[in-house]
Amino acid sequence: MDYKTKIQAAPGKQELFIIREFDLPVDLVFKAYQEPELLEQWMNTRVIKLENRTHGSYQFETTDPTGKVHIFSGTIHEFEPGKKITRTFKMENTSFDVQLEFLEFEALSAERSKLIMQVVYRSVAMRDQLLEMPFEWGINRAHDQLEAIFAP
Repeated sequence: MDYKTKIQAAPGKQELFIIREFDLPVDLVFKAYQEPELLEQWMNTRVIKLENRTHGSYQFETTDPTGKVHIFSGTIHEFEPGKKITRTFKMENTSFDVQLEFLEFEALSAERSKLIMQVVYRSVAMRDQLLEMPFEWGINRAHDQLEAIFAP
């Protein structure tokens, strides 16, 4: 399947890049990451806390198809509206360690934008373990939902 959100993961590196071009203005894509009500819709998660500011934090809760609850949390290190978010990300009660995420939002035109996420893992093995999961499918599904929220 040809996904719109592309994952770039060079062999032997502790990072990956998630790149998506949206048929949406950059302010709407950023808004979808900033507003709890929108984030809940496209990520299919419950926002417990979302402090969109430098030194803020967040916590999300998701229930998988088996009924198991998963908690995701982190600290926001940089928050520049419309441009970038730098944060940590932790999946609680899993073997995955904390990861560092750099999200950059770029206007391509008045109606198109690009999101580039650089995600850094503690080890190559940890990154590769995540890539073995349906990660690419999940991020594409979420980004497709994000775009659909603002569709005319």
